[in-house]
Amino acid sequence: MSRNTDIDAAKARETHLRVLFLRGLDGDSAGYRQFLTELGAHLRGFLRRRLHDRAADVEDLVQEILLAVHNARHTYRADEPLTAWIHAIARYKLSDYFRARSRHEALNDPLDDVFEWLAAPDLEAAHAKRDVASLLEQLPDRQRLPIVHVKLEGRSVTETAKLTGMSESAVKVGVHRGLKALAARIRGTR
Repeated sequence: MSRNTDIDAAKARETHLRVLFLRGLDGDSAGYRQFLTELGAHLRGFLRRRLHDRAADVEDLVQEILLAVHNARHTYRADEPLTAWIHAIARYKLSDYFRARSRHEALNDPLDDVFEWLAAPDLEAAHAKRDVASLLEQLPDRQRLPIVHVKLEGRSVTETAKLTGMSESAVKVGVHRGLKALAARIRGTR
C-alpha cells in the first residue's frame, strides 16, 4: 500500500471509531459495544507489534486498556482526535506493564537459571577440599595433625596439644613447618 492509502485508511478508521464512540456517549449501547469490539481488534494489532515475545499478555493488556477507555470516557474532548486520546491511554498502560514486568523480573530469577543452578553443582570447593586432603596426606603426622586441628578445624594450640599429645611449642612448629612444606609442594620445588 502507498503512504496516501495508509493515511486515508487511518482517517477512515478514526472517523468510524469516533462516530461509534460518540453514539455510545449519547446512550447507544449497540454502537458503544461495536466501538469496544473494533477498538479491541485495533489494540491487539498495536500491542502485538510491541509485545511480540509476550503474546500471552496482549489480551490482558487489551482488557485493561478497554476498561481504562471506558472509565475515562467522560474526559474525552470531542474536538480532539479519538485515536490520539486512545493511544495515549494505551501507551500509559503499556508503560505500566513494562515497569511492573521489570520490577518482577528484577526480583525473580527466571526458572531456567534455577534449573541450570540445580543441574550444575559447583564442584570447585569439593575439588579444592580433595586436593588439600591429598597434599596433607603427604605430610608426616607431626605436621599434618597440627594443620588439620588448628588451621582447618579452628582449634586452639592448647586444645591441639592435648589431642595430639604434643607440646604447645611442637604444635606451633608443626603448623609452621607443615605450611612451609605444603607451599613448597604446591610450587613444585619439593
